[in-house]
Amino acid sequence: MAAPNRQDTKKFFENLSGAGKSIGVLTSGGDAQGMNGAVRAVVRMGIYVGAKVYFIHEGYQGMVDGGQNIEEATWESVSSMLQVGGTVIGSARCKEFRTLEGRVRAALNLVQHGITNLCVIGGDGSLTGANLFREEWSSLLETLRTTGQIDDEAVQRNSVLHIVGMVGSIDNDFCGTDMTIGTDSALHRIIEVVDAIGTTAQSHQRTFVLEVMGRHCGYLALVSALACGADWVFFPEMPPEDDWEEELCYKLSGNRADKKRLNIIIVAEGAIDRSNKPISADYIKDLVVRRLGFDTRVTILGHVQRGGTPSAFDRILASRMGVEAVLALLEASATTPACVVSLVGNQSVRLPLMECVQMTQEVQKAMDEKKFDEAVRLRGRSFENNLHTYRLLCSRKSDKDLPSSGFNVAVLNVGAPAAGMNAAVRSAVRVGIAEGHKMFAVNDGFEGFAKGQIKEIKWGDVGGWTGQGGSLLGTKRTLPAKHAEKIAEQIRIHNINAMLVIGGFEAYLGLLELSRAREQFSEFCVPMVMVPATVSNNIPGSDLSIGADTALNAITETCDRIKQSASGTKRRVFIIETMGGYCGYLANVGGLAAGADAVYIYEEPFDIRELQANVEHLTEKMKTSIQRGLVL
Repeated sequence: MAAPNRQDTKKFFENLSGAGKSIGVLTSGGDAQGMNGAVRAVVRMGIYVGAKVYFIHEGYQGMVDGGQNIEEATWESVSSMLQVGGTVIGSARCKEFRTLEGRVRAALNLVQHGITNLCVIGGDGSLTGANLFREEWSSLLETLRTTGQIDDEAVQRNSVLHIVGMVGSIDNDFCGTDMTIGTDSALHRIIEVVDAIGTTAQSHQRTFVLEVMGRHCGYLALVSALACGADWVFFPEMPPEDDWEEELCYKLSGNRADKKRLNIIIVAEGAIDRSNKPISADYIKDLVVRRLGFDTRVTILGHVQRGGTPSAFDRILASRMGVEAVLALLEASATTPACVVSLVGNQSVRLPLMECVQMTQEVQKAMDEKKFDEAVRLRGRSFENNLHTYRLLCSRKSDKDLPSSGFNVAVLNVGAPAAGMNAAVRSAVRVGIAEGHKMFAVNDGFEGFAKGQIKEIKWGDVGGWTGQGGSLLGTKRTLPAKHAEKIAEQIRIHNINAMLVIGGFEAYLGLLELSRAREQFSEFCVPMVMVPATVSNNIPGSDLSIGADTALNAITETCDRIKQSASGTKRRVFIIETMGGYCGYLANVGGLAAGADAVYIYEEPFDIRELQANVEHLTEKMKTSIQRGLVL
């Protein structure tokens, strides 16, 4: 996501002109954080290519009612909406749009504004409605013509309706995209609550049962359980085995015996057992109290998960999807099927809308038919991987059931601390133990390795590490070359067969140095793996490093506060310096998430002319109603 240089940008858009075209943007169904970012991106990208863009307020209801609900958007009218949760242009459930006469009225309202391009942000129901509207478009125009509401010329001019969808849903319940707009922010809300509950629960040795949203999809429950190291998770796609009540109580009492003071159980609101009977948070609480006598509390998160400001990830996702949606509308021909903009890996892609909707409906069908493995497979690669990882990390096999590989693996942190390092160490240690390896923790990076600060680390030693920032193993930036002889000696003493280094650019350079030293020291002829963990996100070969997302959120929150403080003062420009060394990722992507006016990065050299152009831009901006500037 590096900033494209001026030449590339021109080439990217030169064949695409929006002149003479009108785009309508609406949000429909349940709201989700980040929808405003998508609306802003559609408006600004549309204006950038020369099209007219219209807000359609209150979703399909506004399209049916027309009048003031359809209003032309300006560049300025979407300023300051990036950091606002929910949807500023409103969303409403609309019964009339489900009737033919409702859709005829909606078509008339669009024709009156010359809107033949629609960008719909909502769930699968909203997108299915949009596709039906597109398929009926010709017959709707014909009805309007025969009733004398429009003339032949208007039919000609508006003969084709193009539709692009973006999925806004905190449940991440749409097949075909790795993430939907709003999911990441909802996970933030859940983890904030878990962190807050953790302290009170540990004080009193309590068990907490947390109910999260997800009537038909367990993504939020599963991923939040993975992120906070929950003891048990219930969600609709994979109901527990029939003897789950015994299993749960056995596990909880085992944890208490291991001196674990806190138990967290996460339940999706749509959780069911194998007979499709609901499993509620209260039922689980009563079970734990009745069988174990543990002090147990239920917390239902409800609409807290929908609220609050969008995370940096959601703002960036929404902005990228909005731009892609406008490009898709401009490139669409009369025969192009309706598409949905999705995230696959780290790229925005366009997929056929109805294929994705059908796949989403297949999941529910599989669950109704009790084909639960099939339901998980249909949810996609990311869901399957998360489930597999959770299962590996949450339940420990007894020592006699573990395989023995005779393999010793050293784990260490190198470089500056990054949020998430401890979660990566926990994960590596537990997966290693499950595979039958002996895991060794090395304190203070390569320096500690040379000094022999190495000890075996067990399953229980890494309990509760997921939510802790910094590096609990200790980390240093020291490179290994000058300590190579001593490190080789420690590898011999502890019989280390493999090394896992979790860290930043120094970790990358360190492993290069060790691999060069292999000719001199045969001890280094072992598998060596690096997991990138650095806020700068500057490791070659990886789109994202551990810690970069947390750093982006810190930048975004700071910028939000600064913008808020600036709302009382006029004609003020704030200049914010971010970390990142020679890598412009944090400034560049932080600028996108915070809505900065300009970003200066190492990779894109700038001179006095660039500075002058930006100063002139800010001078013009001060003449508008938004009298403040933000430069990263």
